[in-house]
Amino acid sequence: MKINALILALLVGLPGLASARLPAPTEEQKAKQEETKAKTAEANAKANEQLATAQDKVAARWIQNQKARGITVMPTPIAPPPAPAAVPAPAATAK
Repeated sequence: MKINALILALLVGLPGLASARLPAPTEEQKAKQEETKAKTAEANAKANEQLATAQDKVAARWIQNQKARGITVMPTPIAPPPAPAAVPAPAATAK
């Protein structure tokens, strides 16, 4: 019976120990995080551009093959997605 109570106490107490807070990042760490975010965004933009180029090449080749077979293909133009709307800043409340 004492073993069950001990196990129960450990199971109840352990999650509280694991929920400790991390210290706030230093200025150097914040700068490194921003640099990493910028590099990641740049790499993602480049990868997206390369993907679009590859997709365009594949589509052009497919259309060319279809024309060789005598099939006329009219690709559907796809409009770029709209720019995200700017989020207005919250109004300051007077106290």
